[in-house]
Amino acid sequence: QKKNNVNKFFVTENILPQTLSLLQTRANPIGIELVVGNEDTFDFSTDYFGAILQYPGKNGQVTDIKNFIEKANASQIKVAVSADILSLVMLEAPGKFGADVVVGTTQRFGIPMGYGGPHAAFFATKEAYKRDIPGRIIGVTKDVNGNRALRMALQTREQHIKRDKATSNICTAQVLLAVMAGMYAVYHGPKGLTFIANKVHNTAVAISNNIEKLGYKQNNTSFFDTLSITAEASKIKSIAEKHQVNFFYPDANTVTLSINETTNLKDANDIVAIFAEAAGKDTIAITTLETSNYIPESLQRTSDFLSLDIFNS
Repeated sequence: QKKNNVNKFFVTENILPQTLSLLQTRANPIGIELVVGNEDTFDFSTDYFGAILQYPGKNGQVTDIKNFIEKANASQIKVAVSADILSLVMLEAPGKFGADVVVGTTQRFGIPMGYGGPHAAFFATKEAYKRDIPGRIIGVTKDVNGNRALRMALQTREQHIKRDKATSNICTAQVLLAVMAGMYAVYHGPKGLTFIANKVHNTAVAISNNIEKLGYKQNNTSFFDTLSITAEASKIKSIAEKHQVNFFYPDANTVTLSINETTNLKDANDIVAIFAEAAGKDTIAITTLETSNYIPESLQRTSDFLSLDIFNS
């Protein structure tokens, strides 16, 4: 951080609850004050050294983070973005908006849910911060015979450098899970991942449209895979559990649900049927997936990804 004697860190109110819990656990013992609030009303004149945004938000709404990041950069506030890796196939990369760090889980790249873990994380940052990354960076070199070899190029562990300069002193290997997620990207490549992301989004759009036809309000005006529906949560929950379907109920009048690549037409119709039963109406069948895009054009991805030959051959 560039600001001395500043200990305030802004956290968007749209952060995932488990992320907020982790931040609180790590921040409090080292004297960092977390301030949770709305990024749209954030006062950039106050003293903060950093901020974290959620992309998309915890309820599924996709918001334009570009304006916040630009103002934060002008105020020398470092910005981290916690992102959904599959959504980034369709959403523009936060780095293009000037984010300093982008983090998240790679679970969506072929890793079973496993009741919450373990899953390998991903961590991306600017070249200028490469020596501050907690972990080991693998580089390409040549061995004594002139053959291509991989080695630890940047080693920030206390076993390798002075303890007071170490940024990584806890060794928890997620290598197997990282390899699985990496090979998922190799197998599918950018074209395959784009197909998967579009299928997920189109399924969510179809469910949203049919639920709204039943008279419900779907609150997310822009979304990738998650819907937030105004409904009597207890009534929906009772019917959903009868059909062995799990939703999330953040409050008494809201039901949220997320779509993934395993959600098929039958699943989509089962979801709509639950809301139809709660409304006392005939269900509206989904026969084909929608092709409309509920992501603003300004946030749609235009930059390339996975451009190396290994992902395209």
